[in-house]
Amino acid sequence: MKTFPMFLTMTDRRVVILGGAEQATQKCRLMLKTDARIEVFAPRLDVELQALADAGRITHRTGPITADALRGAPLVFVGTGCPGVDAALHAVASDAGALVNVVDQPDLCDAMTPAIVDRDPVVVAIGTEGTAPVLARQIKTTLERMLDPRLGDLAALAGRLRDYAARRLEPGQRRDLWRWVFNGPLRARHARDGDVPVARAIKDAIRSGAVPAAAPAPVALVGAGPGASDLITLRGVLRLQEADVIFYDRLVDPGVLELARRDAERVFVGKAPGCHAWPQDKINAVIVAAAKQGRRVVRLKCGDPGVFARGAEEAQALQGAGLDYEVVPGVTAASGAAAAVGGFLTERGKSDTLVLTTGRCADGNGIPDWVTHLTRRSNVAVYMGVAAAPDIANSLSRAGILDEVELTAVSNAQRPDQKILRCDATDMVAALDQAGIESPAILFLSRRDASVAQQQVQAAPRRLVAV
Repeated sequence: MKTFPMFLTMTDRRVVILGGAEQATQKCRLMLKTDARIEVFAPRLDVELQALADAGRITHRTGPITADALRGAPLVFVGTGCPGVDAALHAVASDAGALVNVVDQPDLCDAMTPAIVDRDPVVVAIGTEGTAPVLARQIKTTLERMLDPRLGDLAALAGRLRDYAARRLEPGQRRDLWRWVFNGPLRARHARDGDVPVARAIKDAIRSGAVPAAAPAPVALVGAGPGASDLITLRGVLRLQEADVIFYDRLVDPGVLELARRDAERVFVGKAPGCHAWPQDKINAVIVAAAKQGRRVVRLKCGDPGVFARGAEEAQALQGAGLDYEVVPGVTAASGAAAAVGGFLTERGKSDTLVLTTGRCADGNGIPDWVTHLTRRSNVAVYMGVAAAPDIANSLSRAGILDEVELTAVSNAQRPDQKILRCDATDMVAALDQAGIESPAILFLSRRDASVAQQQVQAAPRRLVAV
């Protein structure tokens, strides 16, 4: 980011607008939404500004514009309508130590005015660093439709009751209370009926100490998807934004962590192949310990927590400690890899069976017995199969079908460094090495028709395709 979004406190602070015509009027309309003291420097004011001055809502100054006259104003808008004059006034305002916004001259702006969705005290600011104001307005229009006109009133009501809640409820209870207010039917009721019935319901909940709606489990096992940060589910994003602490894997896209609360603690518990700095027992222990401290925990896993992600072991540890948990599914790696090659895991009339398997058994001895399921109407997706490629080839050879099998390998699916390899299974070990296919990767195995396979065995050398 070239600019950093931040909200400035404006109550009783001095804001100066240089100019008295339409550009200055536009900035004045914007600042009138705040509690700032507005001063307009100009020889003459247009009729709208003059009416505001006559009503005492702004102060009109006609004296010379000097650095001393502007000193102490944290924010100065420059909009005389003349680019040359505006540039000169920018220099004066900068000398006075103010943040300066010059209308239609982004290169001279220390501060830029965003497109604003106003549900006071809820304010959404949209900026494009001056590159695409039309796009900012389009986003604003979309958000205006999404946010209820009374949403600000509900936020203000919550603000008035925060101290009351803080005196009577523990921190965890307060989080559950406001989650109930803003995530549940109470929000819809406020949009329909307004403050009075909703205020009564919130006060009753605070007074009794019981939140009517059930809160999410204290621990969420969340699937982050196979790669790109925009493949996480909406529920997964919601749990990240609720979390106090996030335990995440090595393969989780950094962009996913950007979706979490800024003040959430992030703890890396990933294990690289052959490295056991974070064995599973230790991961189980820290998740349980954090939840017992009353913290809301997210265990963030690449792909889906229920598919070769050891989520069941973490769930058992939580159950053993008497802790509730929630599983938030994610897009598993096989789905992400199939989409990456434009294929489908099943297809009516062609493949009616899908096998998800792993390259290694839990005890490290051999590979699972999936070969019998590899028919001409099935697809087999092998997780963690690159290192096991020689064993996979041997299994296919012992079953007498090595020459009938095609391999599609996808590493780092849905990521910028994604690689795709297509080859015959007879060449898979060398081809994987030659194409630089490394973990994390999915190996898709499928059988060809026997007559077609026999023709290919007798034909010219097999083709290797790397993308």
